[in-house]
Amino acid sequence: MKIAAGAAVAMAVALPALPAAADDAPDERPDVPVGTWLAARTQPAVQLTSFTYTGTVAVPTSTINQSAFNRLVEQATATVASGKISSDERSIAKWLFQQIAADVDTYLASTTPERTVEAEVGGLCTGWWVTPDGYMVTGAHCVQVGETELSRLFAQQALAKFNQQDAKEIISGLRGLEADEEIVKLAQQIYVTFNTNHMQLRNLKQSLSVVQSLPGGGVDKTAKPVPAELVSVGESYPGKDFALLKVNAQQNLPTVPLGDDSDVRTGDTLYISGFPGLVTNTPFFSLESKLEPALTEGPYNAKRTTQTGVPYIQTQAPSYHGNSGGPVFSKDGKVIGMLIAGTVSENGEASESESFVLPVGIIKEKLGEKNIKPAQTTTTTRYNEALNDFFRHYYSDSLPKFREVQALFPNHPYVAKYISDAQQAISAGKDESPKPILLWVLIGVGVLVTAVIVAVLAKVLRRRGRRRRHSEPSFVQPPPGAVQPPSWRQLPAGQVPPPAQEAYGQGAYGQGAYGQAAYGQAPYGQGADGYGPVAYNAGGYGAAPHGSAPDHAIPQYGSAPDHGNPPYGSAPEHGNPQYGSAPDHGNPHYGPGPYGYPAPPHGQAQPPSGEQTRAVRYGQFTPPPNDRPS
Repeated sequence: MKIAAGAAVAMAVALPALPAAADDAPDERPDVPVGTWLAARTQPAVQLTSFTYTGTVAVPTSTINQSAFNRLVEQATATVASGKISSDERSIAKWLFQQIAADVDTYLASTTPERTVEAEVGGLCTGWWVTPDGYMVTGAHCVQVGETELSRLFAQQALAKFNQQDAKEIISGLRGLEADEEIVKLAQQIYVTFNTNHMQLRNLKQSLSVVQSLPGGGVDKTAKPVPAELVSVGESYPGKDFALLKVNAQQNLPTVPLGDDSDVRTGDTLYISGFPGLVTNTPFFSLESKLEPALTEGPYNAKRTTQTGVPYIQTQAPSYHGNSGGPVFSKDGKVIGMLIAGTVSENGEASESESFVLPVGIIKEKLGEKNIKPAQTTTTTRYNEALNDFFRHYYSDSLPKFREVQALFPNHPYVAKYISDAQQAISAGKDESPKPILLWVLIGVGVLVTAVIVAVLAKVLRRRGRRRRHSEPSFVQPPPGAVQPPSWRQLPAGQVPPPAQEAYGQGAYGQGAYGQAAYGQAPYGQGADGYGPVAYNAGGYGAAPHGSAPDHAIPQYGSAPDHGNPPYGSAPEHGNPQYGSAPDHGNPHYGPGPYGYPAPPHGQAQPPSGEQTRAVRYGQFTPPPNDRPS
């Protein structure tokens, strides 16, 4: 008991404070800006969505209503005579076109032939995954359009060619008058209005999709629309502007967690993630740029309620066309609402000071109606842990977690880039990963073992000393009358007379107890448990280094492809051939245990490694046998 207590004290002195493990408080935000942290964590779950309508657009041919047009000419003559317009032909033509454009059905009539064209219209919005198996939340106005708005979209998309042709014909009737830009615009406006009013849509079909990257990872030009099914849809703004989509054959998708309405209040900073149309609709940016969400932030201004009793949050976080349906986050990374609307100026530009957010309480209500429970899988958990390590410069710690994410979800849009960046940082000597706590425990165990060995040796040596003293005979005074030995053979009390001649041969002091058996080759010589080469050389500190796991190798001890050191090993997959070249299990010295993983084929994800442990063996000690009587 005294020895164990002493060893415990020795270990406590040797390890006054162990460093915190890398996974302590894994979700605590690293020392980076909130926006940086939020964007990295949430962007994988935020996706670009699209809705598309296809159909046949039919419009009649138009003709001038001659009687009505003649009356208009008479009005023009009277107006010129009164001096209200100039008498030149250009001024008269402009006045006529303005009057026709204001009341097209009075001056134009439908006739044959009917003209048709196949057309497609659509829009882009933002959505976000709430379950790993493919349920997505977005806005109601992102999945359906009213009849009036749909007709306007088709008119803009499909009728431009017809409008231009009809305008040229009416201008040609001006009898040689050269039309300026103003006259051309007036003529086109006449037919934009007429053709839109008389347009018919046939064979109308709708489709919804989510833009995803192809296997291999990375948001790049390989992205393609994946069909989505409309599960539920509410009323467009100012109603409960909510829609639920389902993309089939999905698993391990990254998701974002839902918060509560009470998580934020007036004055808090809100963060909006989504795809602004000013980027996705411009030809100047690459597809890679268009498929990365933008993050904006601004204060929570006030809570509003519509006339129908639907709550909305007003915020100054900037938003634009295309941001609709995007998640809105608190500083803790939880969804507190969804961006739905914003006011626009007279010229159609968004007003950055007035964005309106549907609270998360409504979103939860709508999900509950369909019995959909938001969930988070290992993909998101590991990715968030890896990001925290990455931002703390724990690059070696982050790599196995990033690789696990890549294995779980090969389509992950950002993990491949993080793996590359982490590898480059390690190569540049920027890795600050702390040593795993198990290594410190092993060091402490070494101190404990050493203390135990020293204590046991001291106890054994003291016991031998006592045995030796007890085994030596004492001089006994002869009884009265006995013949006294010669004076030269008398010894002081307590001393042992020299043994007889045969005692110095093969007996007690020869080859027996104190010869080759006790102090010879067994306990303290070359035996398996002693202090010879077997214990402290081949078995203990003289053994091979501490392993060569591909993801956690210390450069001087291994040569894994990403982090190795060529001088110490050239095995392509598993570190140092000097200490083991078994292809699947790291270092054969330590066996096929948990310290080695098979390296994956090139291009595939690295399986997750365990804790960064080092296989350290310590020499065993067996005290000399206690085979003598006390």
